[in-house]
Amino acid sequence: MTENKDTPQGLAFAVTAYLLWGFLPLYMKLLSHVSAAEVVAHRVVWSLPIAAAVLIALGRTDDIKTALTTPRMLAMGFVTALLIALNWGIYVYAITSGNALEAALGYYINPLFSIFLGAVLLGERPSALQVAAIALAAAAVAILTIDAGTLPWIAIGLFLSWGFYALAKKQLPIGPNQGFLLEVLILTPPALAFMLWLGPTGIFLDSARDTWLLLGCGVVTAIPLLIYANGAKLLRLSTIAILQYIAPTMIFLVGVFIFDEPMGPARMIAFPMIWAALVLYSIGILRGMRTARTTKRAQ
Repeated sequence: MTENKDTPQGLAFAVTAYLLWGFLPLYMKLLSHVSAAEVVAHRVVWSLPIAAAVLIALGRTDDIKTALTTPRMLAMGFVTALLIALNWGIYVYAITSGNALEAALGYYINPLFSIFLGAVLLGERPSALQVAAIALAAAAVAILTIDAGTLPWIAIGLFLSWGFYALAKKQLPIGPNQGFLLEVLILTPPALAFMLWLGPTGIFLDSARDTWLLLGCGVVTAIPLLIYANGAKLLRLSTIAILQYIAPTMIFLVGVFIFDEPMGPARMIAFPMIWAALVLYSIGILRGMRTARTTKRAQ
């Protein structure tokens, strides 16, 4: 059993993964001329050999055999696979359609939505700080909705798909590396069928540049996930919870300063509200961890 403490290796792995996710919009923007569905198909297909190679090297392929032959585990794998594919599709569409700031918003809200899910579905009791954080995030979404005249569907789609994915993933009784391979195994047949259906209308093989970019989708998808999975085992939950802000912050900065997406008055109000909500969320986590340590010492 891994000791519940932070390690330099874990910190290096986790920060590397979040930085890679933070720079991912720059890569996806190069594929703006490709449909989100086609990009997701290539993310799936070219992730498969990388995920399989890692698991073979670790000697953990027996877990996959068990999952594929256990109906309940396989059904849960189908659920997580569907949710992660949906999340990837929304994310790719957000970046390639000029909505990186909405993507950042969705991933900022995600930890707060996870608290909400825990309260509603798992009977967990949120702290007063967590309730205040959720209320601030909801108010920020309301401001953006009133300003735009419509809900920020991209942000909502991202935190809904990722929030339910994380919840379902917890119920999958295999490790993160094995779970990722199971998901891409499940998604590969429909992804390949879609690529074959596209045929000459698809972008793959149109040019050397597009071919290499689409092949690279496997690398930029699988590598950060695998690095993160190894880092998460070597860090405390509170550390991971705070480090997760790195990626949406980088997406936000890329959207504003590189993609030149407009902030606008509503976003200038809403984003600071989200940041304030995340500060409250972080304080709540740190207090909870300190209380748990004090209680443990007192026993």
